[in-house]
Amino acid sequence: MMGPEEESMETLTLASSAASTAASDYHSAISASQEIPRDPLLSPPVPPTFALSPSSSFVDPPSYSDVVFTPFNSSNGSVSPSPSSSTSNYLRITVSDPVPEPETVSTSLVPGSGSGSYFTYLITSRARDGTDSRVRRRFRDFVTLADRVAESHRGLFVPVRPDKGVIEGRVMKSEDFIEQRRVALERYLRRLAAHPVIGKSDELRVFLQAEGRLPLLPTTDVASRMLDGAVRLPRQLSGADMAGPEEVVQPAKGGRDLLRIFKELKQTVTNEWVGARPAVVEEDREFLEKKDMLQDLELQLTTTSQHAETLVKAQQDIGETMGELGLAFIKLTKFESDEATLDSQRTRAADMKKVATAAVKASRLYRELNAQTVKHLDTLHEHLGIMLSVHTAFSDRSSALLTVQTLMSDLSSLNSRVEKLEAAASKIFGGDRSRLRRVEELKETIRVTEDAKCCAVREYERIKDNNRSELESLDCQRRGDFLSMIKGFVISQVGYYEKIGSVWETVADEMHEYSRVKESNEQC
Repeated sequence: MMGPEEESMETLTLASSAASTAASDYHSAISASQEIPRDPLLSPPVPPTFALSPSSSFVDPPSYSDVVFTPFNSSNGSVSPSPSSSTSNYLRITVSDPVPEPETVSTSLVPGSGSGSYFTYLITSRARDGTDSRVRRRFRDFVTLADRVAESHRGLFVPVRPDKGVIEGRVMKSEDFIEQRRVALERYLRRLAAHPVIGKSDELRVFLQAEGRLPLLPTTDVASRMLDGAVRLPRQLSGADMAGPEEVVQPAKGGRDLLRIFKELKQTVTNEWVGARPAVVEEDREFLEKKDMLQDLELQLTTTSQHAETLVKAQQDIGETMGELGLAFIKLTKFESDEATLDSQRTRAADMKKVATAAVKASRLYRELNAQTVKHLDTLHEHLGIMLSVHTAFSDRSSALLTVQTLMSDLSSLNSRVEKLEAAASKIFGGDRSRLRRVEELKETIRVTEDAKCCAVREYERIKDNNRSELESLDCQRRGDFLSMIKGFVISQVGYYEKIGSVWETVADEMHEYSRVKESNEQC
């Protein structure tokens, strides 16, 4: 028979399921770790009692182990309850209650791959002015929001939208997939709300507060845009359809304006292969240096993140191994207790029980430490995600510059044609009416192109200003985030290892006391 003490040892919990899940996969763990609402370095709460066992007799822990470690308590991977920016227009944004709804019209291009249904999510928000809103949105609405925000805020570091599941018919039925998407969409909305510009945008306000169907215009699929562009191309070549100033403020990619795509492609080839210097080039040396620095930073972040994942895996392994060692000693203790006939055997069994208890406690501490490691080193992944937004913003800048270069090249070509036609017409007495009429048409084209160029230049300057302000903000954010990450990581490592050390120190003191008493008895 197993005694009550052995039974309690057999049922001693090694770690919470949330912590175990977090340590098993670094990428999933970092999404779950966002629930920890405050940094203990900045605002330490009242230290809770670190209870391991009622019978534990710890030595007084050192100062670092008194630092408050917020328990890693994941609630289905939910993130913090409010946007992180104090300037956000929204105090709370949550995504919850995924509900399947039938798809009235099949949207899949692959026969048999459509799921026939989609999920809608309940979006609950509270604005800073006290306005509460509850709307339901599907993933397609998030795509539309991301496209509208990207179009309206070119040059800003717009948070990246979560990816769409590739195999909808199979993956969408997975509860884990639905929960992961819910968490990702909630984090995405909070990042948008935390942005000082996007958080105050009409696009986000309409998405969060407009009831019923999303009033934002949906994004046209690529095939439809290409078809529209093909239909429009003959009119553009004949001069009957010219791009207006409002069109040049958006990138040419997408297929709606094929003539512009061809012209910008030609300009790109001219810039890179012909070697002709365009009328306008990127001359902001500070920006170019900053761009190169961010490329190097991304490489360093990638390397550091890989080592962080290795550390998390190693800490996970040592925690699991320590727990398995503790359970093995528990079984060995039971064997020694059942077979004991001498006092020395019973004493040895008691010693092994202390080691087993300490190993299981240490295993739990290793797992909690791993959760804290994931929490703090998640900053590396956050900034790697920001690098994707940086690339998009810099791409907006390059695209806008290419548009300006193309329009200026068009103006140069048009002016040259006008000069040639006027020169040819002047050689004929009374002028060549057909050439003069063509000159007037070209001058009208020049006027429209000049207006488009002015709009394109203004858009390029606006994107440059957005890049500049975002880079300044990113520098400040990186300094603060990295400082908090380093402090939190170091203190959690020191504190938890001191707690682990105190567990083993207690066992060592008890066994040392036993050895001292034994030596005293032998001398007597």
